Amino acid sequence: MEFVEADKIIIATGSKPAQIPIFPFDGEHILSSDDALNIKSIPKSLIIVGAGVIGCEFACIFRELGTEVTMVEMMPGAISTEDPEIARLLEKELKKKKIKLMTEVKVERVEGQHDGIHVGLAGGKELVAEKLLVSIGRSLNTEGIGLEAIGIKKGSRGEIEVNEHMETNIEGIYAIGDVTGGMLLAHVASKEGTVAAYNACGIEKKIDYSVVPAAIFTSPEIASVGLREDQASEKGIDYITGHFQFRALGKAHAMGEISGFVKVVADKETDRLLGVHIIGPHASDLIHEAAVAIKAGLKVRDIADTIHAHPTLSEGLMEAAEDVHGEAIHVPKPT
Repeated sequence: MEFVEADKIIIATGSKPAQIPIFPFDGEHILSSDDALNIKSIPKSLIIVGAGVIGCEFACIFRELGTEVTMVEMMPGAISTEDPEIARLLEKELKKKKIKLMTEVKVERVEGQHDGIHVGLAGGKELVAEKLLVSIGRSLNTEGIGLEAIGIKKGSRGEIEVNEHMETNIEGIYAIGDVTGGMLLAHVASKEGTVAAYNACGIEKKIDYSVVPAAIFTSPEIASVGLREDQASEKGIDYITGHFQFRALGKAHAMGEISGFVKVVADKETDRLLGVHIIGPHASDLIHEAAVAIKAGLKVRDIADTIHAHPTLSEGLMEAAEDVHGEAIHVPKPT
């Protein structure tokens, strides 16, 4: 064993795919999301347990490669963390791709047999596929690394507790990324690492989670930033929304990707932009205009009145902003 000494330490041990006894990963037939990145051949059929972000991303990838995909989810629908309108459209797109989605079902047993992996569901139904991919979340890598020996505090889920400087309760020891139990996103971890490094070098910097864009790399892509409608309601905000369909954009037709829409959530009284939710081509790229606007406290009118180049996908955000005020030219007027 080698010992390394330092004046400051940053813990960045990340996370790993969550595992429970019913799903014994073997790297060959019962796969974690990490295993799925290292397979040597494309399976003819695949059962995915969990229709969250990771499960839906892999479902789209394997279906494009020709795999017959069945998804099993305990919740009422796919990607339950996203805007309900977005989630419903994704489910329609999965159906178009002939990805079978089974919701509100529980897996009770998993057995490997000569003809593949047998998955027994509550109610007696059984599914069979060449491989099983388990995507039921991630667990934090905080065990067995000596945290207890030096008294670093952990939360109820095993996460390392840090302050706004990313410093733990032990002076000079910082933690960033998944081990802190916050948003398990690579770009968030990267920003946390920068903040920790500044503070470790004696330059005060605080982390700001007020505006964090998120992207889901399904087909079509999904991206969001700011508040959903339900979150605005919980905060007691009287809100209004605007929508715009990608199929009304010339660029989307030129690309051959017309499915999806842009949704804007705004404060009805002040016109302040509260949130933007996108499903469609290049959603992961388009979301950053909205992120900057929310960060700067801009109004929906600021986006609507900004000239956007034509033909581009970015026009969708402009027209969704215009639709908040009933001014979008390419949105059919209600009769």
